[in-house]
Amino acid sequence: MTRPIELWYWPTPNGWKASIALEEMGLAYEMKPVNIGVGEQFQSGFQAISPNGRMPAIVDPDGPGGEPISIFESGAILQYLGLKSGKFYPTDPRAKAEVDQWLFWQVGGLGPMAGQTHHFRQYAPALIKDQRQIAYGVNRYTNETHRLYGVLDRRLAGRDFVAGDYSIADMACWPWILPENQGQNLDDFPNLKAWVARVGARPGVIAGKAVGADLRRDLGRAGAEADAARKVLFGQRAR
Repeated sequence: MTRPIELWYWPTPNGWKASIALEEMGLAYEMKPVNIGVGEQFQSGFQAISPNGRMPAIVDPDGPGGEPISIFESGAILQYLGLKSGKFYPTDPRAKAEVDQWLFWQVGGLGPMAGQTHHFRQYAPALIKDQRQIAYGVNRYTNETHRLYGVLDRRLAGRDFVAGDYSIADMACWPWILPENQGQNLDDFPNLKAWVARVGARPGVIAGKAVGADLRRDLGRAGAEADAARKVLFGQRAR
């Protein structure tokens, strides 16, 4: 009997990408929590799976040739699961290239830029007393996130989904559209706003985002627990 895929996970936008894909593709999986607020991502056991010390990661006991395989990096995970399931990742070269472009756009652009927006808008105010020191970072990344919202809004003009049919490109982008946390107003981006609602209504997306919801913590809040988590998450250097 095939064992479920292990999903090493914490409920963040990058984590949601993998949990949404597993739910949408109907693949059996078992969630393995990686508490990033206490540093579990830096433990040697997890870093054997994810050398970069970041979740999500997966272990598929029934990998290629029937042998186990571990995969880190969310984009690589989405491609692997799409190929494994035969769903939401086309094999036609032109259609595949279309999906890959937007998947890599998210991995290299939307995710990192929106992530920096989260950092400077949500977390930095609790780390730096003089708020003038973070003003440039807030403006820089909020504006860049606004630009990227515009790219996606233009792309979605006359389209239901990012790369033709619903695909892993949508699964990658959707979790990172969090306007309240990113200083954005979706009313400025009507095509994007409609797409956010369209994708967010899918049962697999709803189920995927709900995975581990009880584990999520607000790291921007005051208090000793949040202070300790911020020290773990931010300012890490090579060991």
